[in-house]
Amino acid sequence: MKNLLLEIGTEEIPAHAMPNILMQLKNLSETSFKDSRIKVGEIKTLGTPRRLALIINDVDETQADISEEKRGPSIKIAFDSDGNPSKAAVGFARGQKVDPKNLVQKDGYVYAIVHEKGQSTSEILKDMLPKIICSLNFPNNMRWGNLDFKFIRPLRWIAALFGDEIIPFEVANVKSGRKSRGHRFLSEGDFEISDAKNYVADCEKNFVIVDQEQRRSMIVAEIEAVAKECGGKAEITDDLLEEVLYLVEYPTALAGKFDTKYLKLPAEAVITPMRDHQRYFPVKTFEGELMPLFITIRNGGREYLETVQHGNERVLKARLEDAQFFFNEDRKKTLEQHREKLKTVVFQEGLGSIYEKTERLEKLSALIADLLKVSAEDKKNSIRAAQLSKADLVTGMVTEFTELQGIMGREYAKLDGEDAAVSTAIDEHYMPRFAGDNQPKSTAGRILSLADKIDNIVATFSRGLIPTGSQDPFALRRQALGIVNTLIESKYSLSLKKIVDESMTLLKISDEVGREKLFESVADFMRLRIKNVLGENVRYDVIDAVIDDVDDLYSVTLKASAISDFVKSNDSTKIIQSFVRVGNLAKKSESVEIDSKILRVDAEITLYKAFEAIKVVADELIEMHDYKGAIEALKKLSSPIDSFFDSVMVMDEDLKIRGNRLALLKSVDNLLSKIAAFGKIVL
Repeated sequence: MKNLLLEIGTEEIPAHAMPNILMQLKNLSETSFKDSRIKVGEIKTLGTPRRLALIINDVDETQADISEEKRGPSIKIAFDSDGNPSKAAVGFARGQKVDPKNLVQKDGYVYAIVHEKGQSTSEILKDMLPKIICSLNFPNNMRWGNLDFKFIRPLRWIAALFGDEIIPFEVANVKSGRKSRGHRFLSEGDFEISDAKNYVADCEKNFVIVDQEQRRSMIVAEIEAVAKECGGKAEITDDLLEEVLYLVEYPTALAGKFDTKYLKLPAEAVITPMRDHQRYFPVKTFEGELMPLFITIRNGGREYLETVQHGNERVLKARLEDAQFFFNEDRKKTLEQHREKLKTVVFQEGLGSIYEKTERLEKLSALIADLLKVSAEDKKNSIRAAQLSKADLVTGMVTEFTELQGIMGREYAKLDGEDAAVSTAIDEHYMPRFAGDNQPKSTAGRILSLADKIDNIVATFSRGLIPTGSQDPFALRRQALGIVNTLIESKYSLSLKKIVDESMTLLKISDEVGREKLFESVADFMRLRIKNVLGENVRYDVIDAVIDDVDDLYSVTLKASAISDFVKSNDSTKIIQSFVRVGNLAKKSESVEIDSKILRVDAEITLYKAFEAIKVVADELIEMHDYKGAIEALKKLSSPIDSFFDSVMVMDEDLKIRGNRLALLKSVDNLLSKIAAFGKIVL
């Protein structure tokens, strides 16, 4: 057994693309070796900005032999009347490289037993490795020279070693060998890899930490050490750490300073240009206050750190000066005065200005507040927050640093003396801003967040721009998921129909047919989102049973939970079977008008009385969203239902009696359907 190394050397690859490329490289390799019948040990992919590396331990030196049966023509066709092989059999045998005498008869067909001896792994790798390189997919490709070959960045070198043996091949005029390249400035340039097993160590000798996990640990350790030395704690976010990880090959942390006058700005106004624009890590006191310090990662050693520090400080100072200027200019007006400029900013084509959107948000927020029966104070704060929610979009600070939308609105509202709940809601209504982000926590923030997202979805759908496939330019899926998660987390029961209807009215959509189609589109969109949420913990058939009616999205989750517990009980199968029998016959009736005077058989009278009594209790429990309690009540109908079917001929010759019995079943089924479509549950 030997180790295998494939190193693909390139110009600097964008950091955000690296994790996916390395995952692809590993998956392609696993599939290729499995298909080639070559046993391997651990497969690892390593990467820096200038290289993608595949390392596979304990690779067999020979492909596994195979023996397999290949089916040929039927026996009737394969042999003539004298039992001699026909042309069909001879041709089949020739194609499989076996003697016709050695064909095996089985199951009415002839079979050729084909033995194939495994090839040398070295020979197979000559074709396999270039295919792996050419099979990698990227979000953006480059072409260079007169080559048709496309890659994310131009190829500069390829190292391919099986043990100490070079695997020769060529891709894009680059021939494989054992040479790699060290750090651009710290190393002496190219270096040779003696054996695949020495690759990581050889790279490190040439100032390249090729293992990204080792590099990650080094970066975190260095940042924490430098921050501690400065008397603070660095704020290391996963996304920034992941980006910096693939920007450097030999990391060294250093601290820089900035003028304390910038600390008078809102913290985010300092942190955003520092982190999002310069890839610096902010430093805070152990109490959480921002310090006039930053930590950056240099792609190099400790030589001339002071020069590097001053260079970074000058760059950051320019960004902070911009922030200071925009902040001072913005503060010449109140947030409400900035709001007037929204009249000149288009929301979406044909849907007016963002100022008009804020007017819609006021009315939607008021409706949601009324439906939720929140306090007068919370309603007032949500309406006020809606008025000011988009005003910061036209401020200089947000125009320059778009990541600060909502955040600067919150800070400017505070400085204007707005209620703290209003300021918080202005920021929270954008939540969640990205996957894994928090949901809004305040009542006013939740109300405004729901209003904003519903308005965005209905407005965009009204233009026919419904997300399809992977296309979702307005991030409507994320917003719909935000609605679902906010409702679940806050335990809000809201009528989707009422809110969407109000949104359509505010958008001046008057066509009744168009409104109905639009609502169905929105409902289907929300149905898929809640289905995804439930799918993490709930059986698919239980989801199908409760997902038809999504008017109250929160209640759907409660029903799913109640049904999930119910189906685990010992008696659930028998009860569900009873409920399904009701549903099957109930389809034959449109009426729920029951004439108790013509009920004749004891079993139908018993079912009717049980239904009347249980309906009152079940409806009350359903109204309170106590679906588990409602199921317990409905379970008592199972025995009367079974007795009914045992004793009663539903399809009586007397049409009046038949209709009455079907109406009884229809009424029972309507009550059961308030909980779930039990017929969709797999028993």
